[in-house]
Amino acid sequence: MKNWILVLTSVGLLVSCSSSSVEESTNEGTTSPEINSQWSIPVAEVLDGGPGRDGIPALENPNFTTALGVDFLGDDDLIIGFKNGEDVRGYPHIILNWHEIINDNIGDASLAITYCPLTGTGIGWGRVINGRETTFGVSGLLYNTNLIPFDRETLSNWSQILNESVNGVLTGQKASLSMLFETDWKTWKQMYPNSQVVNLQTGFSRTYEFSPYGNYSSDNNLFLFPVSKKDTRLPSKERVLAITNDGDAKAYRFGSFQNQNIIKDAFKGRNYLIVGNQNFMVAFEPKNEHSTLEFTYVFNGESDVLIEDNEGGQWDIFGYAVSGPRMGERLATPASFMAYWFSIPAFYQTAIYLN
Repeated sequence: MKNWILVLTSVGLLVSCSSSSVEESTNEGTTSPEINSQWSIPVAEVLDGGPGRDGIPALENPNFTTALGVDFLGDDDLIIGFKNGEDVRGYPHIILNWHEIINDNIGDASLAITYCPLTGTGIGWGRVINGRETTFGVSGLLYNTNLIPFDRETLSNWSQILNESVNGVLTGQKASLSMLFETDWKTWKQMYPNSQVVNLQTGFSRTYEFSPYGNYSSDNNLFLFPVSKKDTRLPSKERVLAITNDGDAKAYRFGSFQNQNIIKDAFKGRNYLIVGNQNFMVAFEPKNEHSTLEFTYVFNGESDVLIEDNEGGQWDIFGYAVSGPRMGERLATPASFMAYWFSIPAFYQTAIYLN
């Protein structure tokens, strides 16, 4: 009962349980520019979540604490990571649940960590669009229960899971993807004890120790908003790794790594290497000079070294060669992200890897 008291109170601040569409909002006199223009997705399925543009405040250049000094995360809390050179940063779910987007600068990378608590999707976007740096904010609109960010340069709206602009002057433009890594806090702090982790000093008063959505992440029967297609092949809220290619996707399950740690798979004519265990999954697409390498799983949890090749080189979680003759090179990564199962078939024709 306590969880539901919390979710009813908090969701009132974040999302409205009414599922009025953009068309209905227009009829009620809303005049915001994103409503009075064309959409590349069905406008009747674009729903007004309630808080309005920036009603859920995105963060910009947040404050960080070294992982060793973090005392506000439990071992099972999830965290999303990004690496640029020697700079490794972690973005906890408990903060993203309340802000959904973090705009950050990591060295020469202008990055937006976009996270939708309703679909469990954390996806990294570059913030330089047509040569100009921008930031992303939360529009307050949803499509298939999924976050619709907007860029502040043009006020165009974007579909997070489709990774493209779906409304405004940038309609049809694809987001520039950056590889993210999602795992639990216990695994992260063992691998990256010196990493920088976004802390609770956000400038906003939020009860970060509680999810604003209560037990939504574990309740397979709960949908605050509708989706256009429901697929019952897997439990709705099972976390999967999805690789996407145009209008198709393939999903990989944690259960596939019980007896193996490396999956070699082909999807739509492209070869992939999916590496994982019970705490994380990552995908690579070895191309060109890397396509002939053979890899062995060597992860021991004490560092970020993940795989070793047949030349004796070792590669980390983010696909960088950290030792051996190819040191400094990086494996190509496909468009992939972690998600609740139900959200993938809502956007893509989806296959499931069967081992």
